[in-house]
Amino acid sequence: MGAHTTAIPSGPRLRIWAKRALVAIVLVGVLVLAGLLGAAVIPRWWSHRIGDQVRGSLTAGIFVGLVYGFVFTALPLVVLWRGLRRRRRFRVWGGWIAAAILLALPNLFTLGIVLGGGNAAHAGERTLDVQAPGFRGASLAGAILGAIAVALLMYLVISGRRSRLQLRRLRANAKASEHAEADVKG
Repeated sequence: MGAHTTAIPSGPRLRIWAKRALVAIVLVGVLVLAGLLGAAVIPRWWSHRIGDQVRGSLTAGIFVGLVYGFVFTALPLVVLWRGLRRRRRFRVWGGWIAAAILLALPNLFTLGIVLGGGNAAHAGERTLDVQAPGFRGASLAGAILGAIAVALLMYLVISGRRSRLQLRRLRANAKASEHAEADVKG
């Protein structure tokens, strides 16, 4: 039985890991605090911003909801599709994902109001009911239409690539057979 020793970090390595651990703890604390503050403030703030745009009009509520739902679903999906379709480093993928989340924030704020169970979410629902009628349902419809539009766009782009590739192969085969016929005749 030989003596088995484990390497315990010491000196500079220990300091580096201690700093990383401290940064991680502070970051988690800041994120938790931001989440708590966001849950208490953002639903009220967002519902008032939408209410200021719609001003109690059902038609405007439906229009604004459709636009917000469509745009802020389609753009993040396109960003994710463009950013994640190639092999890249994790940091680059993280940047693309962060950009998509930022673009989706308006829909996420609305979703927080609709699905939230806190006082701020209920206050946001009441504000949207009075100041932005039709916004929530139209936002959902716009999000569904945006997702369908991106799926259709992806289908068209992918099938177009396949068609161009197949056309190149057919042309190459036709050229090869023409050269083979010319060689046989000549």
